[in-house]
Amino acid sequence: MKSYFLFFISNILIDNFILVKFLGLCPFTGASNKLEIAVGISFSTIFVVFVSTMILWCINFLILSPFNLVYLRIIIYMLVISFLVQFLEIILRNTSPFLYRILGIFLPLITTNCAVLAIPLFCLYENYTFLDSIFYALSSSFGFALVMIIFASIRERILLSDVPVFFKGSPIILITISLISISFMGFRGLIKI
Repeated sequence: MKSYFLFFISNILIDNFILVKFLGLCPFTGASNKLEIAVGISFSTIFVVFVSTMILWCINFLILSPFNLVYLRIIIYMLVISFLVQFLEIILRNTSPFLYRILGIFLPLITTNCAVLAIPLFCLYENYTFLDSIFYALSSSFGFALVMIIFASIRERILLSDVPVFFKGSPIILITISLISISFMGFRGLIKI
């Protein structure tokens, strides 16, 4: 159990998808203008990553590999992820119209989030078991959500701050991302797996 705990914490803090692997940068910079949008996208991404990783692990090891259809892997992965995003969009539209309106165009863009596709592929290439894949999907998506929410809250504060003219816009955003990344690098020496 201790190794799963360290695995979980390591994927959240040390091997973060945004700050270390540089995946998922589009929603990170685009959907982090407001905290409520970042929270909605984060939890939507957690749902899609978790469910798609479980389904795709089963499809890969029960259908694609035994029948030697691995060349269809990316196409099937994208179809499953697209289906889950559409399913989530229908559920949100019917149960929470407010959240559906807040997320707007960013909700369908979860389909093209490279981190959502990369997590099941990393599970495959690392040859994780089903339980390992679940832990990897949860921890990686929680790490994604943590950085999204931290950055969105800092970005809201930046909008209210007096920033020098030559730092306004993209330069201050990139500097902030760099400082967050440096702070997360401090965790690298804490956990050795």
